[in-house]
Amino acid sequence: MTVIPPKFSWPNGTKLAVSLVINVEEGAEQNIRDGDKGPEPVDELGAVPNRPMRVYGNESNYQYGIKAGWPRIRDLFDSHNFAPTVTAAALALERAPEIAADIVARKWEVAAHGYRWSHQFWMDEEKERAFITKARDSLLKTTGQRPEGWLSRYLLTDQTRRILAEEGFTYHMDDYSGDMPFWDSVETGQGVKPMLITPYAIDTNDMKMWVAPAMQPWDWAEYAIQSFDALLAEARRGHARVLNIGLHLRIIGRPGRIGALDRILAHIKAHEDEVFVAGRNSLARAFEAQVPYSQ
Repeated sequence: MTVIPPKFSWPNGTKLAVSLVINVEEGAEQNIRDGDKGPEPVDELGAVPNRPMRVYGNESNYQYGIKAGWPRIRDLFDSHNFAPTVTAAALALERAPEIAADIVARKWEVAAHGYRWSHQFWMDEEKERAFITKARDSLLKTTGQRPEGWLSRYLLTDQTRRILAEEGFTYHMDDYSGDMPFWDSVETGQGVKPMLITPYAIDTNDMKMWVAPAMQPWDWAEYAIQSFDALLAEARRGHARVLNIGLHLRIIGRPGRIGALDRILAHIKAHEDEVFVAGRNSLARAFEAQVPYSQ
């Protein structure tokens, strides 16, 4: 069990860190064009045809995220001067080099979200390793960064974390168990290796507006702000915490939703002297510097 020392603080003496994650998946989703058995379910409707076919309307819905969603989100982050982590399905950046160029120009951190935005739970070890290393190598080529972290599409396997450790990843996001990172000891073919687990969050993710349609953008913004305020109150009492907010181009990048994100970022900005807003690589390094791995 990882013990957080009472004196722990994030850089600049803050107790609360904020991790803003932009997921780039568009162009890497299920599509029979890419050899999948069927298309991605239609976003926001959950509809899917009962036979394998291309659903051109839904493909264009994903393209909306690239063409319109990304510029809105990118410009909003620029206006608040916040640097997110871009958690990317590698094929998405191969197919949207303009987004890769924006990431490189801003020196935003990149984490791997698969090669395709597809499930890996069904893969045997050989296929999963190829899936992970292909994503890693592709992101290195498109962004100049070798990704340090990994986020699966929901489901992973018993060997996922071991493969990540063996292939040079240093942190893993597939965890929802708390508000602070912690260490795991991973048995690998090269012996025991450390893996920093940096928990993610589902409740503050903008995808809640899909899976719970009654949650409107302002409801989601209010929930995220209440989460921030609660964690900040705990931080003021001396407890180190991390707030995670997950975003998607085709969701929050809509004109009727982008204002909700603006409200959240403005609220965080108003408390900037009490928080550490940083990419997950930076969070991982700051944590390791004060809480080194110990078996």
